[in-house]
Amino acid sequence: LTLFPSVLGNSEGDALYTLRRSLSDPDNVLQSWDPTLVNPCTWFHITCNQDNRVTRVDLGNSNLSGHLVPELGKLEHLQYLELYKNNIRGTIPTELGNLKSLISLDLYNNNISGTIPPSLGKLKSLVFLRLNDNRLTGPIPRELVGISSLKVVDVSNNDLCGTIPTSGPFEHIPLNKFLKHAPLKTMLLELFILLKVPDSDTHGYGDRLPRILQILTDLKYCSKLYSFEENPRLEGPELLGLASYDTNCS
Repeated sequence: LTLFPSVLGNSEGDALYTLRRSLSDPDNVLQSWDPTLVNPCTWFHITCNQDNRVTRVDLGNSNLSGHLVPELGKLEHLQYLELYKNNIRGTIPTELGNLKSLISLDLYNNNISGTIPPSLGKLKSLVFLRLNDNRLTGPIPRELVGISSLKVVDVSNNDLCGTIPTSGPFEHIPLNKFLKHAPLKTMLLELFILLKVPDSDTHGYGDRLPRILQILTDLKYCSKLYSFEENPRLEGPELLGLASYDTNCS
């Protein structure tokens, strides 16, 4: 029984070492990833909990290239997978859908291709999904609408197709735009200007009222940030019951 945590630690270490072997590391940021250690909790860029289970992999902007490996799906306590701003190629392993504790999946600014795996819909704790600036194709998986915790979804600058979901966590996206919400400071400044001086002719806010109401709506949902821009084949929000979400999408 006393050896059980070590066995688990080795399993996670083996998975991470498999990732290391799949990556080119010209700056030696993975030099400390020694597979002979009992567990990977002493490795740089790895964070563990008090039970020596891996909870974070922080390798953003590390000049890495190569591809992701299915073994990452064995890190069952992983909460943050940060691999943004590298030169990672290949596809997103479907096994990432096994990371039931995952809060943040940040793979943006790489050269990842293929489709977004529907298995990501099993990540019921996911809050941040940032896959922007890659070479992803295919539709936005409808399985994502079942993740009620999602607050940030950025899939901009890819080659996605089909339509955008309009249910679940996607329900309150403004339907007339693909763009990100304006920065919070910008929205608040515009609202302040619009509200500062009432329209003397109408004893109110006149034709500025629609814009004021739109800003208030955006502020209400400003914790949910979505971006779908720069996907030339993405058609816009789906019309529930009227059109297939994957129209002309392959």
